[in-house]
Amino acid sequence: MGDRASTRLAGVMGWPIVHSLSPRLHGYWLRTLCIDGAYLPLAVRPEDFAEALRALPKLGFRGCNVTLPHKEAALRTVNRIDSVARRIGAVNTVVVEADGSLLGTNTDAEGFLVNLRAAAPGFDPHVPAAVLGAGGAARAVCAALLDAGCPDLRLINRTRERAESIRNDMSSGIRVVDWDRRAEALEGAGVLVNTTTLGMAGHPPLDLALDALPTDAVVTDIVYVPLRTPLLAAARARGLRAVDGLGMLLHQAVPGFEAWFGQRPEVTPEVRAHVLEALG
Repeated sequence: MGDRASTRLAGVMGWPIVHSLSPRLHGYWLRTLCIDGAYLPLAVRPEDFAEALRALPKLGFRGCNVTLPHKEAALRTVNRIDSVARRIGAVNTVVVEADGSLLGTNTDAEGFLVNLRAAAPGFDPHVPAAVLGAGGAARAVCAALLDAGCPDLRLINRTRERAESIRNDMSSGIRVVDWDRRAEALEGAGVLVNTTTLGMAGHPPLDLALDALPTDAVVTDIVYVPLRTPLLAAARARGLRAVDGLGMLLHQAVPGFEAWFGQRPEVTPEVRAHVLEALG
C-alpha cells in the first residue's frame, strides 16, 4: 500500500461496529478493482461522534458510512445535506469535498429499490405497498417507493404516532394503519416490506398472515440475520416472490464507494457470496 497522500481512506462509524459487514464488502471491492485504498471500522461513542466526523478531512479520509446510532446526528453535523438525506431525515454516507467540507447523503432508498428490482425482475412500483415499521429504515423505504410511483402506501406500526410523523414529514400519499389491522392492510398490496426487527435473530417473531396478498406480490425483509426470515419463508410457501435484505446492504454501498475511491463497483454473485461467508 502506498503512502497516505496517495492511499484513499474511508470507513464506517458506529457504536458498536464490530459486527458491521461493510469493511468486508468494501475490502473485497478494493482488492478486485486493484485500488490503493482502505476502508476501516471506526468505533465511535455517541458523545464523540461530531468531533470524530469533523476530523475526517484532517485525517486524510475521503468520507465514511454512518450506521447506528449516528445517522440522525450526522444530519446535524455535516456542512451540507442533499435533498434525499433531508427528506429521509438521516445520513448514512458522508463525502469529504475538495474544500474539506462534509456532504451528507442517504443511499438507503436507492439501495432498497435497486435490490428489489434486481431480485424481483419485472417488479412494478406503481402498485399499492404495505410497509411495516416507522424507524429510519422505514423512512428510506417510503421515500423510495413514493418516488418510484407507488400510488397507495400503507404504513403500519405498533406506535401510531411514529407512523403519523413520517406521513406528516413526507407525503399525504401515505396512509397510516393501526398495528392490529395489519393483515387487512395487505389487501391488494403489490409489495410488502418489513423494516422492523420482528423476525430478526434474537427478536420476537412477526405475527402476520399473508393471505390477503395477491399471488404476484413481492415480499421483502430488510434484515439479513437470518437471511431467510420466517416472513420470507411464509411468502415462499405461498408461492410469492421473496427478497432478502442482504442485497439492500450491498447496493446502498455502491454510490459511496464510487465517491471515495473513484470507481463504480458491481454487485455480483461473487461479492454476495463473499459477504455471506461472514454470516456463517
